[in-house]
Amino acid sequence: MAQEFKKSNYHCHTTYCDGHNSIEEMVCEAIEKNFSVIGLSSHSMYPFASDWHIAPREHKNYVEEVKSVKEKYKDKIEVLCGFEADYIPGICEPSLARYKEFSPDFLVASVHYVVGEKGFFEADGKPVDVLAGIRKAFGGNEKKAVQTYFAEQREMLQKADFTFLGHPDLIRKQNGKRTLFDENAPWYKRELKATAKAISKSGVCVEINTGGIARGYLTSPYPSIEFLEMLHELNVPVTVNSDAHFKEHLDFWFDEAFEYAKKAGYTEVMLYTAGSFKAQKI
Repeated sequence: MAQEFKKSNYHCHTTYCDGHNSIEEMVCEAIEKNFSVIGLSSHSMYPFASDWHIAPREHKNYVEEVKSVKEKYKDKIEVLCGFEADYIPGICEPSLARYKEFSPDFLVASVHYVVGEKGFFEADGKPVDVLAGIRKAFGGNEKKAVQTYFAEQREMLQKADFTFLGHPDLIRKQNGKRTLFDENAPWYKRELKATAKAISKSGVCVEINTGGIARGYLTSPYPSIEFLEMLHELNVPVTVNSDAHFKEHLDFWFDEAFEYAKKAGYTEVMLYTAGSFKAQKI
């Protein structure tokens, strides 16, 4: 008999950041949806914050609440305490060493802020804000802005003191409602290839993130199928996460995501449990 597939999600937000449900609500929903493992990963740029990150003073409360809920439901589900930690050059980084005082079970590392000489923009920001940010920070040079996004990821990957790489082509969200850049352009494909190599060298696990679909921005996950095929060719391990900001989205598009992974050549996805990775057939 084939081994039972264990359902997991390591990218889940709560009311401690920009999520819409409490920690306990997310865990109870995960139990209802037959998850074996749920990892809470509220946004953090410790020791700083924006209005959608955990406030620095709330980090300890967040960790203690996750621990409390973990103990309460230990016979029903494995609950892991993590952070989606931002990388901003010279300001903050997704490093287990930086988060040592909180003893996280894992870190999801993400680039949201793209920093130029005269400012920055959020890669997943509103289109009008992104365009304004690119004008200010990059003199309106959209190609340079996108290249900088991937360069920041490669800088982050050089240290790779984290567990999962979050939405590695998040900038593609800006092509959801209108076209910011050409994904078929040779320069863009070079960025993907260089980043795929950096990911492979780092040894981290990459998420197939369905959140952009759940929130109506895209019709396919991060990373794109072409990017995912590159990762497969380099034997980069993957897992499926939903980047859930609502409890109802905990397993959003999961069945489709497994088929998406197969299309790119994958036959396994990774389960992170008890502090280590285990491969599961799909």
